[in-house]
Amino acid sequence: MTPSSTSASNVPGKPAGDGLRFYGVWLLGIAALIVLPMIFSSGGSLTSFSLIGIAIVFALSYNILLGQTGLLSFGHAVHYGLGGFAACHMMNAVVAHKWPIPLPFIPLFGGLGGLVFAIIIGWVMTKRAGTVFAMISLGIGELVASSSLILRSVFGGEAGITTDRTALPKIFGWSFGPQVQVYYLIAFWLVLSAIAMYALTRTPLGRISNAVRDNPERVQFIGYDPHVVRYLAFCFAGFFAGVAGGLAAINFEIANSAYLGAIQSGLVLFSTFIGGTAYFFGPILGAILVTYLQLGLTSVTSVWQLYFGIIFIGIVMFSPGGIAGLLMMHRPLVRAGTLLTVIPSYFVAIVPTLALACGVILTIETVARFSGGETINLFGVGFKPQSPVTWIVALVLLVGGGFVARLSWGRIAEAWDRAATVARDRGYLA
Repeated sequence: MTPSSTSASNVPGKPAGDGLRFYGVWLLGIAALIVLPMIFSSGGSLTSFSLIGIAIVFALSYNILLGQTGLLSFGHAVHYGLGGFAACHMMNAVVAHKWPIPLPFIPLFGGLGGLVFAIIIGWVMTKRAGTVFAMISLGIGELVASSSLILRSVFGGEAGITTDRTALPKIFGWSFGPQVQVYYLIAFWLVLSAIAMYALTRTPLGRISNAVRDNPERVQFIGYDPHVVRYLAFCFAGFFAGVAGGLAAINFEIANSAYLGAIQSGLVLFSTFIGGTAYFFGPILGAILVTYLQLGLTSVTSVWQLYFGIIFIGIVMFSPGGIAGLLMMHRPLVRAGTLLTVIPSYFVAIVPTLALACGVILTIETVARFSGGETINLFGVGFKPQSPVTWIVALVLLVGGGFVARLSWGRIAEAWDRAATVARDRGYLA
């Protein structure tokens, strides 16, 4: 036996348990998508799950740009909106010409709508990265959004383009009139898109996109063109954003200028960054949280967008890695068996941190409702915005809770350092 073959045979392989856990996570997620409508069968729950599924596909497509390739886009909603319009026009064409195309294939045409636009504008946009790309994406996004109100033959003006998903040919007896059938259609495309985008991260293109994100000069030195890599990533992101837009058009049976606006681009940016761009499941967590907060806060307060901004600022300041980064920080401690030494500090910090959060909420709502005089209901306790007691309680919670919270956070940092030191000594933390 040659020395080279001996050394190769001694290279440790990937443990079989890792592969089982990998496929187990995917199967568990698919099973959860199947079982959810059986547990939460109300119309409101199914609608919420459908919106979350669309948001996940959209956020994962955005992460191809931001997380994988390092391209910050302020106009990603353009591909989402154009995908929605393409899906609506295709559904109307299928009904008008009686083409034998069932509804489950329509999101593919939405993806093609986003892809075609990405192919047209992407070559120029991706010549530069960083601030230049961000500003160009913002300009093009606003240009297309404003054009949607002018080109009525394509975008339908302010009313948008309406359609009827039940008029398309049935498949397996499903007319997709009930919301549960629409949910399963969205869940199917969610799984298909997530698998495809995860597989993309494992391809040579996905790996070289990471290299372009980190060091484009070195990528060019080894023989790859960063411009071409960014362009291909931009096209893939546009396609999957179009798929998400097509799913939204199917769900709402309408596509309008709101699909293309800056608010839509901002929401997907929030979802991706809050969830965490460094891990594939980060945008999934962010999309779930942002969609849930959007659905919940819009019916409670008129300044819900302000809360999104505060959450975004907090993530940027205290956890640049997002929610996924926070979760993955605990992985070495779990493996080393030192996590239990940190948990008591977490419990100690919960009370003052909640008090600080209540102080922030009460302060915002008091200022927002001061002129109207509407009563503030904070966890079952009523506060009048014009009452001095409300201002005193808000000040006590804000200042007192913030002071005690800072002390408790220091205790968490000390406990974390001790646990991390033990984990490092055991070889689980670099």
